[in-house]
Amino acid sequence: MRFGLVVNPVAGIGGRAGLKGSDGADVQARARALGAVPRAGQRAALALGELRSRLGPVEVLTAAGPMGADAARTAGLAPTVVYEPGDPTTAADTRAAAAALAPLVDLLLFAGGDGTARDVLDALGDGGGGGAAVPVLGVPTGVKMHSAVFAVHPRAAGEVAALFAAGAGTRPAEVMDLDEDAMRDGRVSARLHGHMAVPDVPVRVQQRKMGSSITSPSSVAGIAAELADRAGPSDLLVLGPGGTMRAVAAALGADVPVMGVNVLRDRHAVAVDVASGPLEKLVRSAPAWLAVTPIGGQGFLLGRGNQQISPDVVRAVGRDRLIVVATEAKLAGLGGRPLLVDTGDEDLDAELRGHVPVLTGHGRAAMYPVH
Repeated sequence: MRFGLVVNPVAGIGGRAGLKGSDGADVQARARALGAVPRAGQRAALALGELRSRLGPVEVLTAAGPMGADAARTAGLAPTVVYEPGDPTTAADTRAAAAALAPLVDLLLFAGGDGTARDVLDALGDGGGGGAAVPVLGVPTGVKMHSAVFAVHPRAAGEVAALFAAGAGTRPAEVMDLDEDAMRDGRVSARLHGHMAVPDVPVRVQQRKMGSSITSPSSVAGIAAELADRAGPSDLLVLGPGGTMRAVAAALGADVPVMGVNVLRDRHAVAVDVASGPLEKLVRSAPAWLAVTPIGGQGFLLGRGNQQISPDVVRAVGRDRLIVVATEAKLAGLGGRPLLVDTGDEDLDAELRGHVPVLTGHGRAAMYPVH
C-alpha cells in the first residue's frame, strides 16, 4: 500500500498567538512576530512514526522539503518526492501536491486544518457520492478543525492509516470551514464545503463540530455561581472560548468575545482575547482557575480552537484548578463519546486522561471519561 503525505508547513501557526486561524500571509507574519513556531511538520512526523511502528517501513510519496519529505525522514522513512513546491509554499502548492499524489497512492494523509482540508477537497473533488479519487485522512495541525476528516490526534492518524491498510472501509465525511475574518470580528460563520472519503474508524476519527444548541439560562447561572464560589475575589478566572463560556461570563457580569480566551477577576474582565504568552504571565502572577467547555459534537477540551491555553498555561494553573464546564444538553449531544485532549504535549495529555467531574450546574457535576 502506498501512502501520500501533504503538509501545510504553516498550519496552526496562528493558534498560540490567539489569531483564530493561520490563513493568509499577513496573519502568518503577525504570528511569527508574536513568537509563534510552526508545528505541522513535527505532528506529521508523529503520525508517520506511529504508522511505521505498526506496519514497519512503508512507502510514502510526498512533496519536497517542509511539505512532507522532511517529516517522512524525521519518522525514519525514505520518501519518494513527486512534487516540488515554491518558496514560500502557498495554498496552490497544497492543491497541486494533492492532485499529483492522488492517482499514485491508496490513502492521502494531509497535515493542516480546515483551510488545508478545503484545498485538498478542491484538488480531489467532492466525494459525497464516492467520487473522490482517493480516501484521505487529516493529521490535525491547524487552529480550526471543525471538519470530520481529521484523526483525533497525530498518533491516532497513524493508527487509523494502519487499520485502513488492514482492511478498514471508508465513509464520506464533511469538510467544514469558518470565516476567519468574521471570527476575528466576534461572529461565528461556518458552512459545509463538501465531502471526502475517510477511513471508517469510529472514535479515532473525529466528528464534525456541531452548532451551538440553546443554552438553558438556569444551567448557565448555576455554572457561573459555582465558578464564582471556587474563584475568590483575588483569584484569576480564565475562561476558554465558546458560546457556553461567553454566556457564563455574561452571567457573572462580564462582556467578552465569544472566540477568545478571556480572564476575569472578581467578575470583571481584566484581559480579553489573550495570546498564550501574555496568558502564561498572567496565570503565574496570581492564583488562577481555568474553565473550559468541550466543542459541541466533537468533545475536544484542549487543542482545538483554544491553543492559546498552552501546556505551559495548564501546568502553571495546575490540574486541580482545571474545571470542565458543560450543560447536560451538551454532554448528551456527545452520544457517549469521550472528551478529548490534544495539547501538543503528550505527557500532559496522558496526565489529563481518565475520568473528570464536569460541572453542569451549581453543586452539580457528572463524571465523564477523557481520552
